[in-house]
Amino acid sequence: MKKKNVTVYCGASFGVDKSYQDITRKLGEWIGKNNYNLVYGGGRSGLMGLIADSVLENGGKVTGIITHFLSEREIAHDGITKLIKVDTMSERKKKMADLADIFIALPGGPGTLEEITEVVSWAVLALHPCPCIFFNFDNYYNHIRDFYDLMVEKGYMKKEAREKLCFTDSFEEMEKFIATYVPPKAREYHGE
Repeated sequence: MKKKNVTVYCGASFGVDKSYQDITRKLGEWIGKNNYNLVYGGGRSGLMGLIADSVLENGGKVTGIITHFLSEREIAHDGITKLIKVDTMSERKKKMADLADIFIALPGGPGTLEEITEVVSWAVLALHPCPCIFFNFDNYYNHIRDFYDLMVEKGYMKKEAREKLCFTDSFEEMEKFIATYVPPKAREYHGE
């Protein structure tokens, strides 16, 4: 049986609250101990480096995808299982998505939000069958969750598609969501 790849999006900085580092380590431990592989942005700084180190410390394998220019700016992680360098950010995001079986967003900045939003959009279009999880530690993603609910209320997202997104800070809930996940059906457009 093929090991599942968990693509994690997160910040290249640590943020101001140390508890975000603690939960990142715990997620890395969960990935490693559940015999998953990590796919991530390839850097060694911030939460990105922390999740990679935690997965490795817990017996997991780590694949980093980084652009050539970011490998110099963010300082690529040279201690991971495999580092793939690409030319553009678009290639980076595509490669991370192509390798994924599960998507998880930890706290991060605009890049993290862009990455998870893109794969959510692709899920709604049935371009991939992977669960999308916002690891909502410390209610970090509450406003995003509420915004998706507003999209449903205003008719810009189907309720069925919204129900396919998971906002949780519970490893048990996340495991249940992954185990029972059924991808959304492709949205049909009928002159709406």
